[in-house]
Amino acid sequence: MQTELFESSKDTNTAVENTPLARRMAPRSIDEFAGQAEILGPGKLLRRAIAADRVSSVIFFGPSGTGKSALARIIAERTGAHFDETNAVLVGIPDIRRSIEQAKLRRIASGKKTILLVDEIHHFNKTQQDALLPDVEKGTITLIGITTENPYFYVNKALLSRSTMFEFKSLDAASLSSIIDRALSDSQRGLGLYRVQMDDDARAHLIDRSLGDARRLLNALEIGVVSTAHTAQDGVHFTLKVAEESLQNKMISYDKSGDEHYDHISAFIKSMRGSNPDAALYWMTKMLAAGDDPRFLARRIIICASEDVGNADPRALMVATSALAAVEFVGMPEAKIPLAQAVTYVACAPKSNAAYIALHNAENALVNDSPRSVPIHLKDATGDGASKFGHGVGYQYPHDFPGHFVEQEYWPNPTVLYEPSDQGYEVTIGERLSRWRRKSSSATDNKK
Repeated sequence: MQTELFESSKDTNTAVENTPLARRMAPRSIDEFAGQAEILGPGKLLRRAIAADRVSSVIFFGPSGTGKSALARIIAERTGAHFDETNAVLVGIPDIRRSIEQAKLRRIASGKKTILLVDEIHHFNKTQQDALLPDVEKGTITLIGITTENPYFYVNKALLSRSTMFEFKSLDAASLSSIIDRALSDSQRGLGLYRVQMDDDARAHLIDRSLGDARRLLNALEIGVVSTAHTAQDGVHFTLKVAEESLQNKMISYDKSGDEHYDHISAFIKSMRGSNPDAALYWMTKMLAAGDDPRFLARRIIICASEDVGNADPRALMVATSALAAVEFVGMPEAKIPLAQAVTYVACAPKSNAAYIALHNAENALVNDSPRSVPIHLKDATGDGASKFGHGVGYQYPHDFPGHFVEQEYWPNPTVLYEPSDQGYEVTIGERLSRWRRKSSSATDNKK
Protein backbone atom coordinates (compact mmCIF):
# COMPACT_ATOMS: atom_id res chain seq x y z
CA MET A 1 0.00 0.00 0.00
CA GLN A 2 2.77 2.40 0.94
CA THR A 3 3.92 3.12 -2.61
CA GLU A 4 5.33 6.45 -3.70
CA LEU A 5 4.23 7.98 -6.95
CA PHE A 6 6.80 9.30 -9.37
CA GLU A 7 9.99 7.96 -7.80
CA SER A 8 12.95 9.44 -9.57
CA SER A 9 14.48 7.11 -12.13
CA LYS A 10 16.89 7.39 -15.02
CA ASP A 11 15.08 7.67 -18.31
CA THR A 12 16.40 5.31 -20.95
CA ASN A 13 15.29 4.67 -24.50
CA THR A 14 14.29 1.15 -23.51
CA ALA A 15 12.14 2.39 -20.63
CA VAL A 16 10.37 4.87 -22.90
CA GLU A 17 9.76 2.27 -25.60
CA ASN A 18 8.39 -0.21 -23.07
CA THR A 19 6.00 2.32 -21.58
CA PRO A 20 2.68 2.60 -23.45
CA LEU A 21 2.21 5.83 -25.39
CA ALA A 22 -0.91 6.62 -23.38
CA ARG A 23 1.16 6.69 -20.18
CA ARG A 24 4.11 8.53 -21.75
CA MET A 25 1.83 11.25 -23.12
CA ALA A 26 -0.13 11.71 -19.89
CA PRO A 27 -0.28 15.45 -19.20
CA ARG A 28 2.36 16.71 -16.78
CA SER A 29 0.57 19.96 -16.01
CA ILE A 30 -2.87 21.48 -16.22
CA ASP A 31 -1.73 23.45 -19.26
CA GLU A 32 -1.16 20.15 -21.10
CA PHE A 33 -4.48 18.74 -19.92
CA ALA A 34 -7.05 18.21 -22.71
CA GLY A 35 -10.77 18.59 -22.05
CA GLN A 36 -12.74 18.96 -18.81
CA ALA A 37 -12.93 22.75 -19.15
CA GLU A 38 -16.06 22.69 -16.97
CA ILE A 39 -13.98 21.77 -13.93
CA LEU A 40 -10.43 22.81 -14.92
CA GLY A 41 -10.98 25.95 -16.97
CA PRO A 42 -9.44 29.26 -15.85
CA GLY A 43 -10.91 30.36 -12.53
CA LYS A 44 -12.66 27.04 -11.84
CA LEU A 45 -12.67 25.73 -8.25
CA LEU A 46 -10.56 22.63 -8.84
CA ARG A 47 -7.92 24.49 -10.83
CA ARG A 48 -7.62 27.12 -8.10
CA ALA A 49 -7.36 24.42 -5.41
CA ILE A 50 -4.59 22.59 -7.29
CA ALA A 51 -2.64 25.80 -7.90
CA ALA A 52 -2.86 26.68 -4.22
CA ASP A 53 -2.13 23.10 -3.08
CA ARG A 54 -5.41 23.15 -1.17
CA VAL A 55 -7.14 20.13 -2.66
CA SER A 56 -9.68 18.72 -0.22
CA SER A 57 -11.14 15.21 -0.37
CA VAL A 58 -12.57 14.66 -3.83
CA ILE A 59 -14.22 11.96 -5.93
CA PHE A 60 -13.35 11.94 -9.64
CA PHE A 61 -15.90 9.97 -11.67
CA GLY A 62 -16.54 9.46 -15.34
CA PRO A 63 -15.73 7.24 -18.34
CA SER A 64 -12.35 5.64 -18.91
CA GLY A 65 -9.65 7.62 -20.65
CA THR A 66 -10.93 11.06 -19.68
CA GLY A 67 -8.04 12.14 -17.44
CA LYS A 68 -9.02 11.18 -13.89
CA SER A 69 -5.77 9.37 -13.04
CA ALA A 70 -3.70 11.87 -15.01
CA LEU A 71 -5.10 14.74 -12.97
CA ALA A 72 -4.40 12.84 -9.74
CA ARG A 73 -0.76 12.52 -10.85
CA ILE A 74 -0.61 16.25 -11.60
CA ILE A 75 -1.85 16.88 -8.07
CA ALA A 76 0.81 14.49 -6.79
CA GLU A 77 3.54 16.42 -8.61
CA ARG A 78 2.37 19.78 -7.32
CA THR A 79 1.46 19.03 -3.73
CA GLY A 80 3.75 19.43 -0.75
CA ALA A 81 1.87 16.60 0.95
CA HIS A 82 2.96 12.98 1.14
CA PHE A 83 1.20 11.09 -1.64
CA ASP A 84 0.01 7.48 -1.33
CA GLU A 85 -1.53 5.60 -4.24
CA THR A 86 -3.42 2.32 -4.20
CA ASN A 87 -6.09 0.40 -6.07
CA ALA A 88 -9.25 -0.73 -4.30
CA VAL A 89 -9.03 -4.11 -6.02
CA LEU A 90 -5.68 -4.87 -4.39
CA VAL A 91 -6.08 -3.85 -0.74
CA GLY A 92 -8.17 -4.63 2.32
CA ILE A 93 -9.00 -2.99 5.65
CA PRO A 94 -5.61 -3.81 7.26
CA ASP A 95 -3.86 -1.97 4.43
CA ILE A 96 -6.16 1.01 4.83
CA ARG A 97 -5.59 1.17 8.59
CA ARG A 98 -1.82 0.84 8.13
CA SER A 99 -1.78 3.78 5.73
CA ILE A 100 -3.91 5.87 8.09
CA GLU A 101 -1.64 5.11 11.06
CA GLN A 102 1.39 6.15 9.01
CA ALA A 103 -0.43 9.35 8.05
CA LYS A 104 -1.07 10.09 11.75
CA LEU A 105 2.60 9.52 12.65
CA ARG A 106 3.74 11.65 9.73
CA ARG A 107 1.48 14.47 10.82
CA ILE A 108 2.80 14.33 14.40
CA ALA A 109 6.45 14.08 13.35
CA SER A 110 6.57 16.67 10.59
CA GLY A 111 3.15 18.26 10.32
CA LYS A 112 2.99 16.95 6.75
CA LYS A 113 -0.43 16.00 5.48
CA THR A 114 -1.16 12.85 3.45
CA ILE A 115 -3.12 12.56 0.22
CA LEU A 116 -4.46 9.05 -0.35
CA LEU A 117 -5.40 8.15 -3.92
CA VAL A 118 -7.78 5.18 -4.16
CA ASP A 119 -8.32 4.08 -7.76
CA GLU A 120 -11.49 2.13 -8.59
CA ILE A 121 -12.97 3.10 -5.23
CA HIS A 122 -16.30 1.59 -6.26
CA HIS A 123 -14.74 -1.82 -5.51
CA PHE A 124 -14.52 -0.94 -1.81
CA ASN A 125 -17.44 -2.41 0.12
CA LYS A 126 -19.31 -0.47 2.81
CA THR A 127 -17.04 -1.65 5.62
CA GLN A 128 -13.90 -0.65 3.74
CA GLN A 129 -15.34 2.77 2.94
CA ASP A 130 -16.40 3.21 6.56
CA ALA A 131 -12.78 2.58 7.59
CA LEU A 132 -11.80 5.73 5.69
CA LEU A 133 -14.60 7.91 7.00
CA PRO A 134 -13.35 9.04 10.47
CA ASP A 135 -9.93 10.11 9.23
CA VAL A 136 -11.32 11.83 6.13
CA GLU A 137 -13.59 13.79 8.47
CA LYS A 138 -10.71 14.66 10.84
CA GLY A 139 -8.45 15.61 7.97
CA THR A 140 -5.87 12.95 8.84
CA ILE A 141 -5.93 12.02 5.17
CA THR A 142 -7.16 13.83 2.08
CA LEU A 143 -8.93 11.31 -0.14
CA ILE A 144 -8.86 11.28 -3.93
CA GLY A 145 -11.28 8.57 -5.05
CA ILE A 146 -11.40 7.59 -8.71
CA THR A 147 -14.22 5.61 -10.28
CA THR A 148 -15.83 4.93 -13.64
CA GLU A 149 -19.13 4.23 -11.89
CA ASN A 150 -21.81 6.56 -10.58
CA PRO A 151 -20.59 7.42 -7.05
CA TYR A 152 -24.15 7.97 -5.85
CA PHE A 153 -24.69 4.21 -6.23
CA TYR A 154 -21.29 2.91 -5.14
CA VAL A 155 -19.89 5.33 -2.56
CA ASN A 156 -21.31 5.73 0.95
CA LYS A 157 -23.44 8.83 1.45
CA ALA A 158 -21.39 9.76 4.50
CA LEU A 159 -18.17 9.68 2.47
CA LEU A 160 -19.80 11.58 -0.39
CA SER A 161 -20.94 14.30 2.00
CA ARG A 162 -17.33 14.84 3.09
CA SER A 163 -15.98 14.96 -0.45
CA THR A 164 -16.38 17.23 -3.44
CA MET A 165 -17.41 15.36 -6.58
CA PHE A 166 -16.11 16.23 -10.02
CA GLU A 167 -17.58 14.60 -13.10
CA PHE A 168 -15.27 13.92 -16.05
CA LYS A 169 -16.93 13.88 -19.47
CA SER A 170 -15.95 11.96 -22.60
CA LEU A 171 -13.46 14.04 -24.54
CA ASP A 172 -14.76 15.99 -27.50
CA ALA A 173 -13.31 15.87 -31.02
CA ALA A 174 -11.23 19.01 -30.56
CA SER A 175 -9.59 17.65 -27.41
CA LEU A 176 -8.84 14.29 -29.03
CA SER A 177 -7.40 16.01 -32.10
CA SER A 178 -5.07 18.09 -29.91
CA ILE A 179 -3.92 14.88 -28.18
CA ILE A 180 -3.04 13.38 -31.59
CA ASP A 181 -1.11 16.51 -32.56
CA ARG A 182 0.86 16.48 -29.32
CA ALA A 183 1.71 12.78 -29.60
CA LEU A 184 2.83 13.10 -33.23
CA SER A 185 4.97 16.17 -32.62
CA ASP A 186 6.68 15.14 -29.38
CA SER A 187 10.01 13.46 -30.21
CA GLN A 188 10.90 12.59 -26.61
CA ARG A 189 7.74 11.05 -25.19
CA GLY A 190 5.64 10.70 -28.32
CA LEU A 191 5.98 9.59 -31.92
CA GLY A 192 7.70 12.62 -33.36
CA LEU A 193 10.70 10.64 -34.64
CA TYR A 194 8.42 8.62 -36.92
CA ARG A 195 7.50 11.74 -38.94
CA VAL A 196 3.89 10.64 -39.34
CA GLN A 197 1.72 11.99 -42.15
CA MET A 198 -1.89 11.29 -41.21
CA ASP A 199 -4.75 11.46 -43.70
CA ASP A 200 -7.78 13.51 -42.67
CA ASP A 201 -10.18 10.55 -42.90
CA ALA A 202 -7.81 8.47 -40.74
CA ARG A 203 -7.76 11.20 -38.09
CA ALA A 204 -11.54 11.50 -38.21
CA HIS A 205 -11.93 7.73 -37.83
CA LEU A 206 -9.58 7.56 -34.85
CA ILE A 207 -11.40 10.41 -33.15
CA ASP A 208 -14.88 9.11 -33.93
CA ARG A 209 -14.23 5.51 -32.91
CA SER A 210 -12.27 6.33 -29.78
CA LEU A 211 -15.60 7.29 -28.19
CA GLY A 212 -14.10 10.13 -26.18
CA ASP A 213 -11.43 7.87 -24.63
CA ALA A 214 -7.89 9.30 -24.87
CA ARG A 215 -6.29 6.02 -23.81
CA ARG A 216 -8.09 4.11 -26.55
CA LEU A 217 -7.08 6.79 -29.03
CA LEU A 218 -3.38 6.74 -28.11
CA ASN A 219 -3.22 2.95 -27.99
CA ALA A 220 -4.62 2.77 -31.53
CA LEU A 221 -2.33 5.56 -32.71
CA GLU A 222 0.74 3.86 -31.29
CA ILE A 223 0.06 0.41 -32.73
CA GLY A 224 -0.80 1.94 -36.10
CA VAL A 225 2.41 3.95 -36.28
CA VAL A 226 4.90 1.38 -35.01
CA SER A 227 3.40 -1.46 -37.08
CA THR A 228 3.38 0.46 -40.38
CA ALA A 229 6.37 0.25 -42.68
CA HIS A 230 8.40 3.43 -42.62
CA THR A 231 11.74 4.83 -43.67
CA ALA A 232 13.90 7.60 -42.30
CA GLN A 233 13.30 9.49 -45.51
CA ASP A 234 9.56 9.06 -45.99
CA GLY A 235 8.32 8.54 -42.46
CA VAL A 236 4.91 6.87 -41.84
CA HIS A 237 1.80 7.32 -43.95
CA PHE A 238 -1.14 6.84 -41.56
CA THR A 239 -4.12 6.00 -43.77
CA LEU A 240 -7.77 5.17 -43.09
CA LYS A 241 -6.94 1.49 -43.55
CA VAL A 242 -4.26 1.75 -40.85
CA ALA A 243 -6.75 3.50 -38.55
CA GLU A 244 -9.36 0.79 -39.10
CA GLU A 245 -6.86 -1.98 -38.45
CA SER A 246 -5.57 -0.22 -35.34
CA LEU A 247 -9.03 -0.05 -33.84
CA GLN A 248 -10.03 -3.44 -35.26
CA ASN A 249 -13.22 -2.13 -36.79
CA LYS A 250 -14.34 -0.79 -40.13
CA MET A 251 -15.35 2.80 -40.67
CA ILE A 252 -19.11 3.13 -40.88
CA SER A 253 -20.12 5.39 -43.77
CA TYR A 254 -22.45 7.65 -41.85
CA ASP A 255 -22.63 11.41 -41.55
CA LYS A 256 -24.14 12.06 -38.14
CA SER A 257 -24.68 15.73 -38.91
CA GLY A 258 -26.22 15.44 -42.39
CA ASP A 259 -28.97 13.71 -44.35
CA GLU A 260 -27.66 10.23 -43.57
CA HIS A 261 -28.41 10.75 -39.89
CA TYR A 262 -32.04 11.57 -40.62
CA ASP A 263 -32.32 8.76 -43.19
CA HIS A 264 -31.05 6.20 -40.69
CA ILE A 265 -33.21 7.36 -37.80
CA SER A 266 -36.21 7.41 -40.15
CA ALA A 267 -35.50 3.82 -41.20
CA PHE A 268 -35.08 2.85 -37.56
CA ILE A 269 -38.43 4.29 -36.47
CA LYS A 270 -40.33 3.01 -39.51
CA SER A 271 -38.92 -0.49 -38.97
CA MET A 272 -40.20 -0.52 -35.37
CA ARG A 273 -43.54 0.91 -36.49
CA GLY A 274 -43.69 -1.71 -39.25
CA SER A 275 -43.14 -4.55 -36.73
CA ASN A 276 -39.78 -5.63 -38.18
CA PRO A 277 -37.43 -6.21 -35.22
CA ASP A 278 -34.59 -7.44 -37.46
CA ALA A 279 -34.38 -4.27 -39.53
CA ALA A 280 -34.85 -2.07 -36.45
CA LEU A 281 -31.98 -3.84 -34.68
CA TYR A 282 -29.72 -3.46 -37.70
CA TRP A 283 -30.32 0.29 -38.04
CA MET A 284 -29.87 0.77 -34.29
CA THR A 285 -26.60 -1.19 -34.32
CA LYS A 286 -25.30 0.77 -37.30
CA MET A 287 -26.11 4.09 -35.68
CA LEU A 288 -24.41 3.09 -32.44
CA ALA A 289 -21.37 1.84 -34.36
CA ALA A 290 -21.21 5.21 -36.11
CA GLY A 291 -21.11 6.97 -32.76
CA ASP A 292 -24.71 8.09 -32.33
CA ASP A 293 -25.70 8.94 -28.76
CA PRO A 294 -27.48 5.90 -27.23
CA ARG A 295 -29.69 8.29 -25.24
CA PHE A 296 -30.95 9.78 -28.50
CA LEU A 297 -31.94 6.32 -29.72
CA ALA A 298 -33.59 5.52 -26.38
CA ARG A 299 -35.70 8.68 -26.67
CA ARG A 300 -36.83 7.66 -30.17
CA ILE A 301 -37.83 4.23 -28.86
CA ILE A 302 -39.92 5.93 -26.15
CA ILE A 303 -41.69 8.09 -28.72
CA CYS A 304 -42.41 5.06 -30.92
CA ALA A 305 -43.69 3.09 -27.92
CA SER A 306 -46.23 5.81 -27.23
CA GLU A 307 -47.06 7.02 -30.75
CA ASP A 308 -47.17 3.69 -32.60
CA VAL A 309 -47.91 1.09 -29.90
CA GLY A 310 -49.83 3.19 -27.43
CA ASN A 311 -52.55 1.48 -25.45
CA ALA A 312 -52.43 -1.64 -27.61
CA ASP A 313 -49.64 -2.63 -25.20
CA PRO A 314 -49.08 -0.07 -22.42
CA ARG A 315 -46.06 -2.08 -21.24
CA ALA A 316 -44.12 -0.95 -24.31
CA LEU A 317 -43.75 2.55 -22.88
CA MET A 318 -42.60 1.09 -19.55
CA VAL A 319 -39.97 -1.05 -21.28
CA ALA A 320 -38.81 1.91 -23.37
CA THR A 321 -38.47 4.32 -20.45
CA SER A 322 -36.70 1.63 -18.44
CA ALA A 323 -34.24 1.25 -21.32
CA LEU A 324 -33.42 4.97 -21.16
CA ALA A 325 -32.84 4.70 -17.41
CA ALA A 326 -30.61 1.68 -18.00
CA VAL A 327 -28.59 3.59 -20.61
CA GLU A 328 -27.99 6.39 -18.11
CA PHE A 329 -27.13 3.95 -15.32
CA VAL A 330 -25.06 1.34 -17.17
CA GLY A 331 -23.41 3.28 -19.98
CA MET A 332 -21.86 1.92 -23.15
CA PRO A 333 -21.12 -0.64 -24.43
CA GLU A 334 -23.41 -2.72 -22.17
CA ALA A 335 -26.26 -0.23 -22.68
CA LYS A 336 -26.75 -1.80 -26.11
CA ILE A 337 -28.39 -4.79 -24.40
CA PRO A 338 -31.39 -2.99 -22.80
CA LEU A 339 -31.71 -0.95 -26.00
CA ALA A 340 -31.96 -4.16 -28.03
CA GLN A 341 -34.57 -5.51 -25.61
CA ALA A 342 -36.65 -2.35 -25.93
CA VAL A 343 -36.36 -2.23 -29.72
CA THR A 344 -37.46 -5.83 -30.17
CA TYR A 345 -40.31 -5.44 -27.67
CA VAL A 346 -41.68 -2.29 -29.32
CA ALA A 347 -41.28 -3.73 -32.82
CA CYS A 348 -43.12 -6.94 -31.88
CA ALA A 349 -45.90 -5.27 -29.86
CA PRO A 350 -49.41 -4.81 -31.30
CA LYS A 351 -49.70 -1.38 -32.86
CA SER A 352 -52.14 1.47 -32.35
CA ASN A 353 -51.80 5.18 -32.97
CA ALA A 354 -55.23 5.90 -31.50
CA ALA A 355 -53.86 7.93 -28.57
CA TYR A 356 -51.67 9.91 -30.99
CA ILE A 357 -54.70 10.65 -33.21
CA ALA A 358 -56.74 11.57 -30.13
CA LEU A 359 -54.12 14.15 -29.22
CA HIS A 360 -54.40 15.72 -32.68
CA ASN A 361 -58.18 15.70 -32.40
CA ALA A 362 -57.94 17.52 -29.06
CA GLU A 363 -55.53 20.09 -30.52
CA ASN A 364 -57.84 20.65 -33.49
CA ALA A 365 -60.83 21.08 -31.15
CA LEU A 366 -58.88 23.63 -29.15
CA VAL A 367 -58.07 25.66 -32.26
CA ASN A 368 -61.26 25.29 -34.29
CA ASP A 369 -64.11 24.98 -31.75
CA SER A 370 -65.52 27.59 -29.43
CA PRO A 371 -63.68 27.65 -26.10
CA ARG A 372 -65.22 25.40 -23.46
CA SER A 373 -65.54 26.47 -19.84
CA VAL A 374 -65.09 24.19 -16.85
CA PRO A 375 -68.51 22.99 -15.55
CA ILE A 376 -69.20 24.46 -12.13
CA HIS A 377 -69.49 21.07 -10.38
CA LEU A 378 -65.91 20.22 -11.54
CA LYS A 379 -64.38 23.47 -10.30
CA ASP A 380 -62.02 23.46 -7.33
CA ALA A 381 -64.04 23.66 -4.12
CA THR A 382 -61.14 24.12 -1.71
CA GLY A 383 -60.30 27.79 -2.23
CA ASP A 384 -61.55 30.69 -0.14
CA GLY A 385 -65.05 31.66 -1.21
CA ALA A 386 -65.41 28.64 -3.54
CA SER A 387 -68.54 27.39 -1.79
CA LYS A 388 -70.05 30.87 -2.00
CA PHE A 389 -69.99 30.61 -5.79
CA GLY A 390 -71.21 27.02 -5.88
CA HIS A 391 -67.91 25.46 -6.94
CA GLY A 392 -68.04 21.68 -6.67
CA VAL A 393 -71.72 21.58 -5.85
CA GLY A 394 -73.36 18.57 -7.51
CA TYR A 395 -70.13 16.69 -8.20
CA GLN A 396 -70.65 12.93 -8.04
CA TYR A 397 -67.74 10.83 -6.75
CA PRO A 398 -67.40 7.87 -9.18
CA HIS A 399 -66.15 5.45 -6.52
CA ASP A 400 -69.48 5.76 -4.72
CA PHE A 401 -71.30 4.15 -7.66
CA PRO A 402 -71.47 0.61 -9.09
CA GLY A 403 -68.59 -0.13 -11.39
CA HIS A 404 -66.90 3.06 -10.16
CA PHE A 405 -68.64 4.98 -12.93
CA VAL A 406 -71.33 7.63 -12.95
CA GLU A 407 -72.48 9.76 -15.82
CA GLN A 408 -72.02 13.49 -15.36
CA GLU A 409 -70.86 16.39 -17.49
CA TYR A 410 -67.06 16.57 -17.78
CA TRP A 411 -66.91 19.14 -20.59
CA PRO A 412 -69.50 21.13 -22.55
CA ASN A 413 -70.59 19.96 -26.00
CA PRO A 414 -68.83 16.60 -25.71
CA THR A 415 -67.49 14.89 -28.79
CA VAL A 416 -65.46 11.74 -29.35
CA LEU A 417 -61.71 12.33 -29.60
CA TYR A 418 -60.29 8.92 -28.68
CA GLU A 419 -61.31 5.84 -30.66
CA PRO A 420 -59.49 2.70 -29.44
CA SER A 421 -58.26 0.36 -32.15
CA ASP A 422 -58.92 -3.37 -32.47
CA GLN A 423 -55.33 -4.24 -31.51
CA GLY A 424 -53.96 -5.79 -28.32
CA TYR A 425 -55.07 -4.42 -24.97
CA GLU A 426 -56.89 -1.58 -26.72
CA VAL A 427 -59.66 -4.07 -27.54
CA THR A 428 -60.38 -4.31 -23.81
CA ILE A 429 -60.16 -0.55 -23.45
CA GLY A 430 -62.54 -0.10 -26.37
CA GLU A 431 -65.12 -2.47 -24.90
CA ARG A 432 -65.03 -0.72 -21.53
CA LEU A 433 -65.17 2.75 -23.08
CA SER A 434 -68.05 1.70 -25.32
CA ARG A 435 -70.11 0.63 -22.30
CA TRP A 436 -69.44 3.93 -20.54
CA ARG A 437 -70.29 5.95 -23.62
CA ARG A 438 -73.57 4.05 -24.08
CA LYS A 439 -74.49 4.84 -20.48
CA SER A 440 -73.60 8.48 -21.02
CA SER A 441 -75.63 8.66 -24.18
CA SER A 442 -78.60 7.01 -22.47
CA ALA A 443 -78.41 9.41 -19.55
CA THR A 444 -78.29 12.37 -21.93
CA ASP A 445 -81.32 11.09 -23.85
CA ASN A 446 -83.27 10.63 -20.60
CA LYS A 447 -82.52 14.24 -19.63
CA LYS A 448 -83.99 15.37 -22.91
